[in-house]
Amino acid sequence: MAEFTGRTALITGASSGIGVDIARELAKQGANVVLVARRADRLETLATELTALGVQATAVPCDLSDAAARTALAESQPNIDILVNNAGLGVFGMFADAAWDDLANMLNVNITALTHLTHLFAKPMAARGYGRVLMVASTAAFQPVPLYAAYAATKAYVLSLSEALNVEFKERGIKVTTLCPGTTASEFFDVAHHKKSMMVEKTMMTSEAVAKIGVDALVAGKSSIVAGVANSLMAFGTRFSPRSLSAALAYKIMKP
Repeated sequence: MAEFTGRTALITGASSGIGVDIARELAKQGANVVLVARRADRLETLATELTALGVQATAVPCDLSDAAARTALAESQPNIDILVNNAGLGVFGMFADAAWDDLANMLNVNITALTHLTHLFAKPMAARGYGRVLMVASTAAFQPVPLYAAYAATKAYVLSLSEALNVEFKERGIKVTTLCPGTTASEFFDVAHHKKSMMVEKTMMTSEAVAKIGVDALVAGKSSIVAGVANSLMAFGTRFSPRSLSAALAYKIMKP
């Protein structure tokens, strides 16, 4: 029997990329899935696909940047066993040149929405004595990243929050796993308006591979996992490198 058979998982950002493939992996594990994103048509298509695997798949269009919508989402889905905080976006370019509205929206989705959803769903999980949370951070969480300065800072927040909550929640029967992907083939770079460098292209993983690593880590109850050997070596290496040097190297890699 698969680890999550009969459990219900809610996946944010489930209309593309890593979110779609995490939903597929959880459905293979026997979990019923609640698919959350803004694009209803994509969610419905994925729900139809996953229903064919013998699980219940529900499409719930939602704008996670709206606090009231997040609260309504939690109220409509009171029996979530597994929360996947995957929704997020990046803003690429020189910080001083970025539009404030773009930065504010990113901070709202990457930090505020993720924190709010975790708070909303953790309470009923704790009351039942069971819960699993998969947070999608990034290898950018381990170092400063010029041209993605604010984005990398949001992911450092996600990693720190998640590792602390994993300890806090343990006595309540809730485990928190943090997935840290490197560059991944998805819509991320298009949304961020980033023309990828050759180095970014060469190190890119598929969203399918990243999702499997994340769900396997969730099943195993790991506190965190970096996707891919090269990314793991990079993340580990930042411990021994001056942060100014790490930032300079990241700038060279990200610069088109």
